[in-house]
Order: sequence, then C-alpha cells, then structure tokens
Amino acid sequence: MKEIVDRLMAMQDPDYREFHKRLVPNLDGDRIIGVRTPRLRAYARELARDPRREEFLAELPHRYYEENNLHAWLVASCSRDIEVVLARVNEFLPYVDNWATCDMFSPKIFARHAERVEHEVRRWLADSHVYTVRFGIVTLLEFYLGESFRTEYLDWVASVRNDDYYVRMAVAWYFSTALVKQFDAALPVVESRRLERWTHNKSIQKAIESYRIDDERKKLLRSMKM
Repeated sequence: MKEIVDRLMAMQDPDYREFHKRLVPNLDGDRIIGVRTPRLRAYARELARDPRREEFLAELPHRYYEENNLHAWLVASCSRDIEVVLARVNEFLPYVDNWATCDMFSPKIFARHAERVEHEVRRWLADSHVYTVRFGIVTLLEFYLGESFRTEYLDWVASVRNDDYYVRMAVAWYFSTALVKQFDAALPVVESRRLERWTHNKSIQKAIESYRIDDERKKLLRSMKM
C-alpha cells in the first residue's frame, strides 16, 4: 500500500538506515528505509486500529524490511483466536528473510496455548526455509523454557540439521539460555556433545557470559569445550 510506504519514508532516519544495513547484511540495502523501532512500533499500534490493516496483511510479499516488521507486529496482535493467529503466522513465515524480523515476531498469545503451538513448532523445525526453522527455535526459547518446559524440547533443537549461520546461532542461543534456565536438564546434552563443534562451543561461550550462571558451573562448562 503506497500510503503506508509513504508514511514509512517520512519517518526515515538516514543515519539509522546506515547502521541497520550492517545489522542485516543479507538484505539489499535498498530494501531498508531506516525507521527507528519506537516510531515503527507506534505506527504499528496505529495500523492495528485501522480497518485497512487487512488489506496490508493480504499484500504479500512486501518490498521493505520495515513493512515486514509492521506485518509481524500486526499478526501478533490481530486476534485473540489462536487459530487465526497461527494461520497468519504460517502465511507470513515463508516471506521472513532476515534474523531481525524473525526474532521480533513473537505473538504473546503463544504463551496461553502452549500445547496447540507445540504441534506447529515441530513442523517449523522441519521446514526447509531458514527463518521458519529459526522461528521454531526462538519460539521454544521464548515460551518453553519456563513452566511449559519438557526435556524433549532439548532433543528437538539438538536434532536440527541446518548449516545456515542464522540457524546454527539460534541453536546456540537456545542451549545457552537452556543452561541458564534449565541447567540440570540441558547439561547432559552438552556433555554428550550432540551439537556440532561450532554450535557446541558457541552455546558454552554464550552461557558463560551470563551473570545468572555461577562460577562453579562456568568452570564445568569451560571444561567441556571442544
């Protein structure tokens, strides 16, 4: 929708655009407008009350990075019906083309429907699209390392086989967080060296950087580096 793109262009910050181009190097710089996150979120809240949001959500693919981020935020707030949200999540995921959009795409409604979303996570992890796989991993990290945690989720992530950097980094991020929140359950996976070398070491590195892991556990983790 031209009106939406015009609004985004009016909010452009050239310095922020140059900074952000370095954060998502896999994207063509011409597709990044350069809108700071607080302004983009405020605009998303405005669009959420606009009946034309349905027209925007139906218009895929979008050209600009900021349009995709708007889309993600609108999907996350589009309904209180989990089936509606999941349908729109699955419609949008094939068009997610960078780690930043992927990681901020986090519908809070997932927390209230852990069992239902779990079935989708299995499918996302097995997908061929890099950012759908990453989305599945990040969903487990954000919503399933607390009260909804089950040890089998560790196996799901450890079994992901994908050479893409952004998937491998997501696996490392997941296990480093699991070592913080579910240390006793996650440690055996690290001890058994089920992750490939780079991901194994990155998981340990990121866990050791956390202030929430005590010195004794950090020492143990350091001894497990490959």
